[in-house]
Amino acid sequence: MTDRPLRLILAEAVRRLERAEVPSPARDARKLLYGVLETSVLPDPAQPLAPGAVARFDAMIAQRETRVPVSRILGHRAFHGHEFLISNDVLDPRPDTEHLVDAGLESPFDRVLDLGTGSGCILLSLLGERPAASGVGVDLSEPALTVARANARALGIDPARVAFAVSDWFGAVEGAFELIVSNPPYIPAADLAGLQPEVRDHEPRIALTDGGDGLGAYRAIAAGVMDHLAPGGRLIVEIGPDQATPVAALFQQAGLQEISLRQDHDGRDRVLIGQRKGNNSA
Repeated sequence: MTDRPLRLILAEAVRRLERAEVPSPARDARKLLYGVLETSVLPDPAQPLAPGAVARFDAMIAQRETRVPVSRILGHRAFHGHEFLISNDVLDPRPDTEHLVDAGLESPFDRVLDLGTGSGCILLSLLGERPAASGVGVDLSEPALTVARANARALGIDPARVAFAVSDWFGAVEGAFELIVSNPPYIPAADLAGLQPEVRDHEPRIALTDGGDGLGAYRAIAAGVMDHLAPGGRLIVEIGPDQATPVAALFQQAGLQEISLRQDHDGRDRVLIGQRKGNNSA
């Protein structure tokens, strides 16, 4: 088996994933093979794989057959130009969330707060683009913060610029921030059963849903935001595609103004922005 050329091994892996009804089987098989070979370029398809590589690739394909996401098998995910470590304790960063980072970078800020930071991908991407800024990431999960701290080290973010703390939303937060961001759990509990297995069975439940109507996190954020958002500062959150109206109403009730909406790559409502009245000196 070990003298079989790479192209045959890859083709069989694709067939296995097709039989398991995995979306994008060829793409996923290639990504896993790249992970085994630690390369981004496919070697000569006629060359054989070393026995150890064959065994590792086979094990990865077996995991993907059970709908474990590729990023969880590899232990990392590309996001906004960086590679982020992930674990079963954090939400798998997705391209749609990059729109939140892009919105955050549209105006200057000195301090940024990330509520429910998870892997730290939002906060650390923002700080990576603004070397003079500092930030705080909070999460209810200490294991999630362990991952965020590891990502901060891996990305070379100066420890003096970033802090992480266990907090139930604003519970342990002190001070004011020019930018507050969050990708909170927004999926209604009633919708969980209809999610793809990659999401439903492999994402931390606490990062997916509030256990209710999907708006609980936004209510908590809106209730505390004015105590921590600097005059002229912005609150930016990711939302589900049908949540713009109720979340915008919560923003307005909290006293935020100039509320605007951004769409994702598929044209769905994805990011909501609100601003506190006043001058931002950032």
